Amino acid sequence: MYFPKFTINNEILANIGLIEAAREVVENAPLIPLYEARFVNDAILRTVHHGTHLEGNYLTLNEVRKTIEGETIVARGRDIQEVINYRNVLTYIEQQEKERSGKKKYDESLLKKIHQLTCQRILAEEELGQYRKAQVILKNSFTGEVSFRPPAALEVPFLMEDFFEWLNSSEALKIHPILRAGITHYYLVAVHPFVEGNGRTARAFATLILFMENYDIKKIFSLEEYFDKDAPAYFQALFDVSNQSQEISERDLTPWLTYFTQAMAVELTRIKEKIKRLSTDLKIKNKIGGQIPLNERQIKLMEYLQTNGSITTPEARKILSEYSDDTLVRDFNYLAKKGILKKEGKTKAARYVLK
Repeated sequence: MYFPKFTINNEILANIGLIEAAREVVENAPLIPLYEARFVNDAILRTVHHGTHLEGNYLTLNEVRKTIEGETIVARGRDIQEVINYRNVLTYIEQQEKERSGKKKYDESLLKKIHQLTCQRILAEEELGQYRKAQVILKNSFTGEVSFRPPAALEVPFLMEDFFEWLNSSEALKIHPILRAGITHYYLVAVHPFVEGNGRTARAFATLILFMENYDIKKIFSLEEYFDKDAPAYFQALFDVSNQSQEISERDLTPWLTYFTQAMAVELTRIKEKIKRLSTDLKIKNKIGGQIPLNERQIKLMEYLQTNGSITTPEARKILSEYSDDTLVRDFNYLAKKGILKKEGKTKAARYVLK
């Protein structure tokens, strides 16, 4: 059975502390980013875009949005399919969270299903959800040098069996879910069990663990965005561990877990601070009687309102230029209906003021 080697250093402890603090704020703040199913596109968009962009997808954030919403765009067919697939992967993860929550039982069929969804219509049918039968290598895209050589194909089934035995063991369940998600992320990338799609599959399975073990944090964070914004650092953190030894079981995961927990701490702290800015008036919660979910547009509007006290549609257009006036007015009406804003005037030139 696989036993990961790592040391819980002060930096990892500090990162987990920041994550827990952010989790507490998110779950109790009066104003929160929108996470409910009917508005889930805003929450999912960053993960789909950055999760595929990390692997070389050329679609812009706006093109990803249009693809998810079913619009036709002119782009490479593979890029479009990757986005559709990753959206389907996230839907599957959400379904598993509901169906398996609390069971904490993971198996290879879950992993293979995620891979099948990730590579649908990209790989041949016989390669979907099937462990590779050939050696693969990872090369530096700039120098052409081999940067990482995963285990031989014959070893893959045994390595995966060992890993899932550990993941479901009593020893593994004593480890903090964030660390187990990080270990899973690394291990799947290191073994590279499939011929293609290993990075997306690894990140998705790590997300599944977080979601199933009460660390979905209302599904408002995107580790993929953090990784993608400094992709060289992300891949270097993985390679630094992988280059320690040929044997996966002998590698010290401490540097990777330090990076992984830092990524989650930074992303969640950013969201926590944003929520705190939105919720500076403690009387809001008592007045509205609970939490109010906000989408990304509404968050930006509230940040502007917190600074300036009021806003008009033309002013909103300057900070949200990609959206129509009608969309912005709908957001204003939503906030007004929730008792946060009041409208002064009756036309599109109306001014909206914080109550």
